[in-house]
Amino acid sequence: MPSPRTRLVLGLGNPGSEYDGTRHNVGWAVLDRLADGLGAAFAQRGRAQVARAQLPGPREQPVTVLLAKPTTFMNRSGRAARDLLADLDGPVDLLVICDDFHLPLGRLRARSKGSAGGQNGLADVIAMTDRDVPRLRVGIGDPGRVPAEEYVLRPFKRGEQKQVEELLVQAAEALSEWLVHGDMARLQQAVNPS
Repeated sequence: MPSPRTRLVLGLGNPGSEYDGTRHNVGWAVLDRLADGLGAAFAQRGRAQVARAQLPGPREQPVTVLLAKPTTFMNRSGRAARDLLADLDGPVDLLVICDDFHLPLGRLRARSKGSAGGQNGLADVIAMTDRDVPRLRVGIGDPGRVPAEEYVLRPFKRGEQKQVEELLVQAAEALSEWLVHGDMARLQQAVNPS
């Protein structure tokens, strides 16, 4: 009997309470939403906090879901991805969730492959796994005159909280579908602007 398919979702962010609620940690926030919906809890596993769940997939084939928050800091996220992939048996679908200040706040964009687009955590995952990495980019808004490296470490403003909440719900719902079906075209259709 073949091994069940695994879907590994890597949410990029930084460890430590000082980074909670920052723009750079929006990938972790999406994973928290997903884990709540699946009734899964995070526990440290190597270089990441990992939550595990089992879902019925297409044609009643079970799907193992791993939600992983690398604890290596953003720019070294690829090491956690590489270690997790090496530990898994059978086929694995990897998807990365990361922040993107090139997208307006509240916008999502899914891509099946491509460049890192200046996102250092995504760049490290691509380099360390040596594979095309599907990704869901989460818009955190334009930094304007604030240096990007400073802007991404700032929390969302009070006036942005409602929009951020809606964004997390939308991202979690879209990813819940992907976890069952593993269909990037379907994810892209659900979240990409027409």
